[in-house]
Amino acid sequence: MNMNMTVELSTRLARPADQQQPLLRLQGVSRSFMAGDREFLALKGIDLQIHAGELVAIIGASGSGKSTLMNILGCLDHASAGSYQVSGQETRDLDDDALAALRRDHFGFIFQRYHLLPHLDALRNVEIPAVYAGVPQAGRHARARELLGRLGLGTHLAHRPSQLSGGQQQRVSICRALMNGGEVILADEPTGALDTASGKEVMNILLELHAAGHTVILVTHDPKVAAHAERIIEVSDGQIVSDRRTRLETPAPAAEAAPAVEQAPRRLVASLGLFREAFKMAWIALVSHRMRTLLTMLGIIIGITSVVSISAIGEGAKGYVLKDIQAIGSNTIDIYSGTSFGDSRAKAIETLMPADVTALNALYYVDSATPVIGQSSLVRYRNIDADVQLNGVSEQYFQVRNIPLASGIVFSADDARRQAQVVVIDHNTRKRLFGDGVNPLGQVILVGKLPCTVIGVTAENKNLFVAGNTLNVWMPYETAAGRVLGQRHLDSISVRIKDGMPSKRVEEEVNKLMLQRHGTKDFFTNNLDSIMQTVQKTSRSLTLLLSLIAVISLVVGGIGVMNIMLVSVTERTREIGIRMAVGARQSDIRQQFLVEAVMVCLIGGVIGIGLSYGIGYLFALFVKQWEMVFSLGSVVTAFVCSTLIGIVFGFVPARNAARLDPIEALARD
Repeated sequence: MNMNMTVELSTRLARPADQQQPLLRLQGVSRSFMAGDREFLALKGIDLQIHAGELVAIIGASGSGKSTLMNILGCLDHASAGSYQVSGQETRDLDDDALAALRRDHFGFIFQRYHLLPHLDALRNVEIPAVYAGVPQAGRHARARELLGRLGLGTHLAHRPSQLSGGQQQRVSICRALMNGGEVILADEPTGALDTASGKEVMNILLELHAAGHTVILVTHDPKVAAHAERIIEVSDGQIVSDRRTRLETPAPAAEAAPAVEQAPRRLVASLGLFREAFKMAWIALVSHRMRTLLTMLGIIIGITSVVSISAIGEGAKGYVLKDIQAIGSNTIDIYSGTSFGDSRAKAIETLMPADVTALNALYYVDSATPVIGQSSLVRYRNIDADVQLNGVSEQYFQVRNIPLASGIVFSADDARRQAQVVVIDHNTRKRLFGDGVNPLGQVILVGKLPCTVIGVTAENKNLFVAGNTLNVWMPYETAAGRVLGQRHLDSISVRIKDGMPSKRVEEEVNKLMLQRHGTKDFFTNNLDSIMQTVQKTSRSLTLLLSLIAVISLVVGGIGVMNIMLVSVTERTREIGIRMAVGARQSDIRQQFLVEAVMVCLIGGVIGIGLSYGIGYLFALFVKQWEMVFSLGSVVTAFVCSTLIGIVFGFVPARNAARLDPIEALARD
């Protein structure tokens, strides 16, 4: 139905009715149902006119068609054939949303079994039609309190249906029918489930509503109830067999112009309000069924916990490995003779010279460069000897390789120039030669046949990439070349890159300089940054693989959400019918169940993230070497996954709920 048609219909219903123009008109209305392979006619060619302000009773035996007639009058059902007009507007031209607007804004339903939502209190039950009308919360509360107060329930606002008597529940139902104005009140056996006193009380309320100008249509099989009407229509076998007046027709007063509530425009503001209310109603529904909610979100909790925990473990492992690589100089480039590792001709190439180190130190990109020569050698202290790796390096070596000292100092440029007989030993050499009771600093050891003074000891190295049983001794390159090894050429050159400089670019510049100096490619470089990149790439791949495995549990959890939501739709079919009867559109029902599914998944996601952090805390207590690293990205991803799972796996149950027929839904126990 387009906007102009909606406005026109609302205007017709709101103004005093012309007595020549019936408010409700049925012409040749029939309603058929399929019973197996046979067609059953519930209504047969009904012609009926009802004017504004009338009090009409529709009577008949069970199965006569009176309830079907009421459902068509209230736009809960539609005619199979014929015409039904409301204030001159043909209802078959209206779409589902327009029919829902009619039920919401102009019809009020009072059911024999009350049809109140059990998990809502009296105030919220009465407010439901106004929620779907997009009425602001303050206006709804005021109107609902006023109606409940007028019907003697002012002290029962917070009572749920199970805490109210039958008569009180029916009065709540009447208040709900009047919430948005209720120009036409449709009462289906309104006193059928009540005792005599409560029945009289409800009937008096209906008579007062009629006196106030409401059009009241009673559907009953009780002649005593029908006797209150000014017009009695008897239905039998789907046909009207009599239509008689019990007293003279009097002009009907104009229906009170809904002191109801100011109807909010059903556009952006109303939609936002409905969305907010959907969250509130979803929360109430979830809290009311705690065990079902917990079982629904269990799969999501497990899935989110797995994804976040695996991501944190992967990040922690990657950080641990990269830290070890960085400890040996991740921003370091090593230059070797030959074409690559394993080149059999490399030992015969003696072109790496100290002058190359000087040239490299002059590059802008280079922080420092050091020559390296070395070989296995025997060292002795008193009567203790050991095989060590003797390294001839410059004073910058320890900076290039990021090797900290536990005690003492490193040799200086002056020591190198003088070919001083000084050495720095590592932690393992100190333990082998001196044990724990002797301070090695200042002690003299024999390196080969050269006596050298120990001036420094490096810190213990637990690096994953450095052999822990290797003994190392460092002395100035000049001393090693001139007094121990007798070689001038270098085994390798180590270059430290300035912080912030691109490793790949610096490597290209180093290769360019060395090629210019040597005139041929008799060297190769090894960039530790490439190792880091390989480790990072491998780590990302492993984390992705493990995360994909964990995502499977999320999908399983999502399927669980869908299954439980489908069961929930089945269990709450009558609730869906009630919401449709008071004006909920299909989109409102769909939104309600989608919001519930998303809320279940989001809560499950929050619990899953919390469990992940708990696992991280326990992990830190028992594993000291490295820790789980939680990133904002993984947490955000978890929330996004939770939301998407709620939407994707909640859509089918929400769609099924929205497609339910209101008549069949209301009839479901």
